[in-house]
Amino acid sequence: MPRRGRRQADDMLIMLLASGATWEVAAQKAGVSKPTVQRRLKDPAFCLRLQEFKADMVKRASGNLTAASGEAIKTLVSLLGPTIPHAVRLGAARTTLEMGIRMREVADTEERLAALEAQLAAQHAS
Repeated sequence: MPRRGRRQADDMLIMLLASGATWEVAAQKAGVSKPTVQRRLKDPAFCLRLQEFKADMVKRASGNLTAASGEAIKTLVSLLGPTIPHAVRLGAARTTLEMGIRMREVADTEERLAALEAQLAAQHAS
């Protein structure tokens, strides 16, 4: 397969595999054989590209969720109103509390990690 064709097939395989396709389905949709996919999955460079693509997908999804979180919070708060049925209010309250705790944990972890990274950088600079 010409280099350009292989690169396109690899790009398609990476997109399909990162999106959850089985290697059999990915092979079919990318127009390559199953043994080709198996060989690619044994190639460290290909696996690194696949891992990086997956990480990028997660970052993008996280960004989209973060962008939508303001509206989601407004919706949850509106569901806490006194005219809303008790079961709905309970669900909204539970979700609000759970998400608040998770967000606080993430923020704390990020702060602690940043402090550790700064400390390591300072030690390596000495």
